[in-house]
Amino acid sequence: METLHKPVLLNEVLKNLLTQAEGIYLDLTFGRGGHSKAILEKLNKSGKLFAFDKDHEAVEMAVKELGYDKRFQIFHNTFSDLEKIISSLDLKGKITGILLDLGVSSPQLDNASRGFSFNKDGVLDMRMDQRQTLKANTWINTVSESILLDVLKKFGEERFAKRIAHHIVNARRKNPIHTTKELAKIVAEAHPAWEEGQHPATKTFQAIRIFINKELDELNTCLGQASNVLAPGGRLVVISFHSLEDRIVKRFISKNSVGEVLPKEIPLSHAPGFTPTLKKVGKLIRPNHMEVKMNPRSRSAVMRVAEKIR
Repeated sequence: METLHKPVLLNEVLKNLLTQAEGIYLDLTFGRGGHSKAILEKLNKSGKLFAFDKDHEAVEMAVKELGYDKRFQIFHNTFSDLEKIISSLDLKGKITGILLDLGVSSPQLDNASRGFSFNKDGVLDMRMDQRQTLKANTWINTVSESILLDVLKKFGEERFAKRIAHHIVNARRKNPIHTTKELAKIVAEAHPAWEEGQHPATKTFQAIRIFINKELDELNTCLGQASNVLAPGGRLVVISFHSLEDRIVKRFISKNSVGEVLPKEIPLSHAPGFTPTLKKVGKLIRPNHMEVKMNPRSRSAVMRVAEKIR
């Protein structure tokens, strides 16, 4: 199978995810199939791999490239549908390993018509699921300045959110914003302090993409479902690309392995009666220098691993 990009942290994924060659695994973010192909190569004839993706281009590629393999099946679903799909297959509590490789895929970024990248001029779309009606250009031209400000602060952690939001609203009064280059130019003109090596529109584009696709809501929903469908001893492997995602994953693993940490004034370290369902496996994993050199987009990747214990 030919892929358009090298999957991030591939060796580390295989090492931490695959505990049984005959196991049942889920790749909840198929993308262009790099991880899925490598997982299938490690499974024996009894192993199974179910993949999910809400991008119809990813689903079409999966069917074309891996549809011949009876051990593989792709679902055109968001990963927040995880428990519903796995329950329909009568596999709840039987899953050996789950992989989540979050964020936008390289082919999505490289395709100007998808509207994800400020480096390529295309319609400001940003939908990961093309069945979704709301596009980024519709939203950016109609959203109130206060909500835009909130989105830039919350999902982009943008220091200059107020200035950028005001500049966008003033610019669209003159001409509606239709393309990625138009928005990137507006943000660049508004941004007072460019960081070396980072485009000034990076955080704005991230914030809008996360909001349009409800990425953090879906991640929160998916993590709880993942714990429910895993078998005892099953592994959860999550690759994140920014602090908002990683913070959710870290807190989820901590909450389910050591419980909620109580305020200092309460004479208990954790909530009484807590029974852990997960245990953290190893330390935070980052790509090594060679991988970052070969694939610069991997530089912000972090991987966390947890194991179901009951």
